[in-house]
Amino acid sequence: MLATAAGCDVTAHHVDHGLRPGSTEEALVVAAAADRFGARFEAHRVTVAAGPNLEARARAARLAALPSGAATGHTADDQAETILLNLLRGAGLDGLAGMRPGPAKPILALRRAETQGLCRGLGLEPVRDPSNEDPAHRRNRIRHEVLPLLDDVAQRDVVAVLVRQAALLRDEADLLDELAAGADRSDSRALAALAPAVARRVVRRLLAGDHPPGAAAVERVLAVARHEAAACEVEGGRTVRRSAGRLSVDDTPPGDGPASRDRAWRAVEGHSPPTV
Repeated sequence: MLATAAGCDVTAHHVDHGLRPGSTEEALVVAAAADRFGARFEAHRVTVAAGPNLEARARAARLAALPSGAATGHTADDQAETILLNLLRGAGLDGLAGMRPGPAKPILALRRAETQGLCRGLGLEPVRDPSNEDPAHRRNRIRHEVLPLLDDVAQRDVVAVLVRQAALLRDEADLLDELAAGADRSDSRALAALAPAVARRVVRRLLAGDHPPGAAAVERVLAVARHEAAACEVEGGRTVRRSAGRLSVDDTPPGDGPASRDRAWRAVEGHSPPTV
């Protein structure tokens, strides 16, 4: 409704994960709301892959079904929950900075109570997902147990505090990224001389892949840069080596022979492969 009221060209998407009885009928509710407010409607049914962490697998299936840049309904309360979850996972600065606001998350500054109030005012009855009450999911315990307890202990609205802190941390993360972007990530001596916070960002860029590197891997690479080790292993079967003061990453999968390793060797920032 907010998007159509703002004059946007809107298509409402409903993704049925097929994880509970009656989920197919929920698409009808979304379709009726879309028709009422003048939006197009598309329904998607996905298969959630088997494995651990049901929430993560369902999210991956949902994102794969949605078009690029689709806007989600995450609110400030979702932001606070995400920050606490990331804290429990041991996330660094980027995790504690939470979700970044932007076109894909247009109502991130609104509270969940505000969206519920809007629905009541329009006579809309939200569909209640029973899985959002299941304490087996860590986010639900954060939502129903941890945040209310923190509010009571702090005697204030902790969601507002967490959202404000995340905004400050995003600014600091952006600054560190700017400083790291100007560093030569292959120069071991220059890397070792950087402030630790910047050096860690440089190494994270060096090891960038499908998933961010762990803190232990980053510290191992910094030990190589500081000449405390000649090489180290990191995620994905890769090896970071130092030769003639330059760092380089061997991307060869474990088990490949020397010839394949020579072909796969890439020096960071386009420098020539070292002689091993």
